[in-house]
Amino acid sequence: MSIIVKIFDMKTTSIVMAQTTIEWTEATWNPSTGCNKVSTGCKHCYAETMARRLKAMGAPGYENGFEFMLMPERLDMPLKIRRPTKFFVNSMSDLFHEQMPFEFLDRVFEVIRRTPQHSYQVLTKREEIMADYFKHRRAPDNVWLGVSVENAQYKKRMEVLRAVDARIRFLSIEPLLGPLGELDLSGIHWVIVGGESGPRARPMSPSWAIEVQRQCDAQGVAFFFKQWGAWGADGVRRSKKANGRILLGQEWNEEPVLMAGKSRP
Repeated sequence: MSIIVKIFDMKTTSIVMAQTTIEWTEATWNPSTGCNKVSTGCKHCYAETMARRLKAMGAPGYENGFEFMLMPERLDMPLKIRRPTKFFVNSMSDLFHEQMPFEFLDRVFEVIRRTPQHSYQVLTKREEIMADYFKHRRAPDNVWLGVSVENAQYKKRMEVLRAVDARIRFLSIEPLLGPLGELDLSGIHWVIVGGESGPRARPMSPSWAIEVQRQCDAQGVAFFFKQWGAWGADGVRRSKKANGRILLGQEWNEEPVLMAGKSRP
């Protein structure tokens, strides 16, 4: 879950920084906020819960809770950060939401192009809108495009992602809610797996996660195990921290390798 350390300077309303405890990134950037549920993985959305808390706290940008909103005042945040940083884009929304104007997306990706020192991880459950946007546009080299695949029903998202011309394509298999079966990971560079957290979390079977890890290993794809979540490998409910991140006797923190001049398969 994202922990917002300091988003706004209350006098200037300028963006400062949004740090995060999400294990596979370094910071978050939310040029829009709010979303709505589109598939099974959305059922216990952490961002919706966080938006309600931020609204209650009077945080700027969350006056309407989890309703979709554009945040043009946040667009220039990455321009102010010189240190190379991995940004998870829209941890509190979906960049390819149905209400997102392509003209605003153009502004988002222009900032990304102007900051080649950063990497931007964009994750969506709206793969068709993403594909439509990039039909006549090229994804910048410093963008990692990903889709959520929470169970076998949504493996179809992988096919759409594979057709988009991007240097890095990844899967977020979190929360993993069922066995995925055989995976064709051609054109996929990174896979994140994790169990669900929160008071109403659904358990993840160890065999489901192990099945994904073994297929990543066999197909040469980087594998990142984020967490067991609320339910441990032994099926016992504990805190997320207590259940840890150990799978098959180790932590898995692999990331895609970027090689200069590498083509986009």
